[in-house]
Amino acid sequence: MNTIRVVHGVGEAATKMASYDAALADANVHNYNLVTVSSVIPSDATVEAVGTAPDLGPAGERLTVVEARATTGGVGTVSAALGWTTGPGPGLFYEASGEDPTAVRRSVAVGLEAGRSLRDWEFVDEQITVTTADADGDGYATAVVLAVYGESASIF
Repeated sequence: MNTIRVVHGVGEAATKMASYDAALADANVHNYNLVTVSSVIPSDATVEAVGTAPDLGPAGERLTVVEARATTGGVGTVSAALGWTTGPGPGLFYEASGEDPTAVRRSVAVGLEAGRSLRDWEFVDEQITVTTADADGDGYATAVVLAVYGESASIF
């Protein structure tokens, strides 16, 4: 069976990109070239919330992900959320971001419900992971939640 791991991280740095890289490092996916896909979970996959990714292969390789991401500068709070709904067949991911973690979670739940209504699939489970980053005024803060499909693969 193929495994999709849900990981999350937060990071702070002097620039937006550096805070994003720090958040990816917190989730242990910073050494890969991320390729974002939409949101369908293959029927032969399992989804596991693991927090931090294990070693997924050599640095520089391609890693397929669904990503929720939020960045703020100055003083403030941002949240990123990724939810998933599964059944005996295919499933779905939905992602959202914003300042209020409760509203972000609610947005993902509403999105999952809308996605289920568009499909003739059986869904039996739903989970949502929310990560929040706080900026203290000295640069930027980023929150990420990613669904990582399998292990890395050669980019060539």
